[in-house]
Amino acid sequence: MKTLAIVGGGGWGTALACVLAPRFDEVRLWIREPDLAERVRQTRMNDVFLPGVALPENVLPGDTLRDAVSGADIALSVMPSHVVREVYEEMLPWLVPTMRLVSATKGLESGSLLRMTQVIRNIVGDAYRIAALSGPSFAKEVAAGNPTAVVVASEDAAVAKEIQNGFSGPTFRVYAGNDPVGVEIGGALKNVIAIGAGICVGLGTGHNAIAALITRGLAELTRLAVAAGGRPETLSGLAGLGDLVLTCTGELSRNRAVGLQLAAGKALGNIIDSTPMVAEGIKTTSAAIHLAERYSVEMPITAEMHAVLNEGRTPAEAIRRLMGRTPRGEFS
Repeated sequence: MKTLAIVGGGGWGTALACVLAPRFDEVRLWIREPDLAERVRQTRMNDVFLPGVALPENVLPGDTLRDAVSGADIALSVMPSHVVREVYEEMLPWLVPTMRLVSATKGLESGSLLRMTQVIRNIVGDAYRIAALSGPSFAKEVAAGNPTAVVVASEDAAVAKEIQNGFSGPTFRVYAGNDPVGVEIGGALKNVIAIGAGICVGLGTGHNAIAALITRGLAELTRLAVAAGGRPETLSGLAGLGDLVLTCTGELSRNRAVGLQLAAGKALGNIIDSTPMVAEGIKTTSAAIHLAERYSVEMPITAEMHAVLNEGRTPAEAIRRLMGRTPRGEFS
């Protein structure tokens, strides 16, 4: 495999272009905004989403999907979840079944509640081989060459192995798996729990509360993933526990930052407007609530985050409600 198309020029897409460039002859980086794409071409740097990081010479930025995707061996989509369907429909004329389609988007589609690989499958049909990439990976650290481990999962074990071999490098270790359900639900819902972690930090609840939130949050992720057809051990891995710990504790976490600002009393609309970055947990929270209802799964932390984001509940009241729930067995 010689040509990689990265569809999405945010921080994560740009970081993946940097770390995967040595593995390919050519990496095409599609950037939606024409003015930003031109600046990146001229300066070799994404000054909006990943400032200070120079792109390798074989990374070719552009704003035309046809140029990015045509003839590529792999199309790696790295875009906000709410535009995945739109962008795949737009690039469908230039996709061919010999391509490998890999999703690195962490979210659920509003309305349909589909995981990202399901959205892609819905558009391209059964002839394509699709995988999901997820795990604890801040874009800034990946681009800097800090050691990072992620997982690529596909129902087709050969595809997962192929992507693993194609993407693995000295600072980017890729594990292979065959449970995209667990990988994608873990990657999407950890963002919801991370908003809660930011709230805890912002309200000064202490380390005990964060540890409890992560542990009980993992229980919620696991319940939903298993109900949807995933395996519990997947949620103990990189896409579950690993990403959950990172996103709940790391200062680079966008979703944790949302929780911090909510705890400080800032309105959600103002939080969203204050940055070009997308905090996926905001949209995922509502989708997660509906998915939990579909599978009759209890998710109290997610429910409280939904109430804070959408129903006017205060962060402090959400914590009081969680602590005041009826006592129960830990694993019941």
